[in-house]
Amino acid sequence: MLSQCAMENLIASYGDTSSDSESDSRPAIVVADNRSSPATALPPPPIDLLNSPKTFGTSSYWERNRGSRIRSFPHIEGNFALHVYIPVFIPSERKKELASFLKKATSLVRGLHVVDIDVPLLMLLKDEEKLVQAALGREFHISLGRTVPIRVHQIDSVVTMLRQKLQLSKQYLIDFTKWEVFVNDDKTRTFLSIENTAGGLAEITKQIQAVNEVYKLHNLPEFYKDPRPHISIAWAVGDISQSLKRVVDGEMNIRINAKGLSTRSMFRCKFSNIVCKVGNKTYNICGSQEQ
Repeated sequence: MLSQCAMENLIASYGDTSSDSESDSRPAIVVADNRSSPATALPPPPIDLLNSPKTFGTSSYWERNRGSRIRSFPHIEGNFALHVYIPVFIPSERKKELASFLKKATSLVRGLHVVDIDVPLLMLLKDEEKLVQAALGREFHISLGRTVPIRVHQIDSVVTMLRQKLQLSKQYLIDFTKWEVFVNDDKTRTFLSIENTAGGLAEITKQIQAVNEVYKLHNLPEFYKDPRPHISIAWAVGDISQSLKRVVDGEMNIRINAKGLSTRSMFRCKFSNIVCKVGNKTYNICGSQEQ
């Protein structure tokens, strides 16, 4: 059994126990199965920050100052948010086309924000470079399990079992084929996402099943019965799925009419790793050492 001193040191290594992480239906802004009231919202960061090269990338202000999150479970000392996911980066050559639709969607549906940061997309429309960098130039996540709280004594067991089941995962290609709209479970956030419906779907489904087995052994809630792997690009407050879905359906119809292909890949990336994030600590399940 851990001594009080050892327990405090272990907790400190995982950072603030109140840290939120990304979830199955969207990254970071809202955690899955949200049932509590919103946290105090931060004002949007000054748009001028995007002018400085030092503010770009994952170490920038945008990554460090996440806004308007809602906790999906009550804060309990010693609990840490667990999130298992596949990291995804959008290829540079595909960003211009995606940014074009983001502009269209933002002009038709107000209230859209960049995922993971509290920046309205409307503020970025006049500068495509800023739009591409802020909205599309970051790491995205395909969730393989729900974001759930776990206790300190469960961490080593969860990570070890995930590695046992997933460390031999082979590389494969993931095709993202369509824009889609998702709403979190209690309808407090709507997400504009890009869904994987073709290449890589079978492999991701198997990986979700493996994560479910680990969750089940630790009495954690399993993922949705019919998972729909996706990355979320933008979010809005409340359930605006009907209005956003009309815009998405219109765009997909244009793609089909113009190119005759409903499943043409919008972009493709390689699967190379699975990440397990516990609080502020990150474990590479299929890759190198934890951070």
